[in-house]
Amino acid sequence: QVQLVESGGGLVQPGGSLRLSCAASGSIFSIRAMGWFRQAPGKQRELVASVTSSGSTMYADSVKGRFTISRDNAKNTVYLQMNSLKPEDTAVYYCTLTALQHYWGQGTQVTVSS
Repeated sequence: QVQLVESGGGLVQPGGSLRLSCAASGSIFSIRAMGWFRQAPGKQRELVASVTSSGSTMYADSVKGRFTISRDNAKNTVYLQMNSLKPEDTAVYYCTLTALQHYWGQGTQVTVSS
């Protein structure tokens, strides 16, 4: 069983920054990628960013230049540094891990508001 534990969400003003962390534990074999999705109220869940085991990254167009994903392979942890946050970034952010199966974290709320 794989568990993903997220932390770092919260309330921030527009233009501010947050850093999300997600630590994976359990029977983890052959991790292919880790990443972050988000879901805003009334909207579909969307991919925000992902990083493969070799370090290749991809980002949604809406966050390019503002968000940075990174990964500590030794700790099975993935991070999402979010800068220049906008109200439209408000959502529940979910960590994901892709190995032989796909796993989801429980989600962490990010609210960008003045």
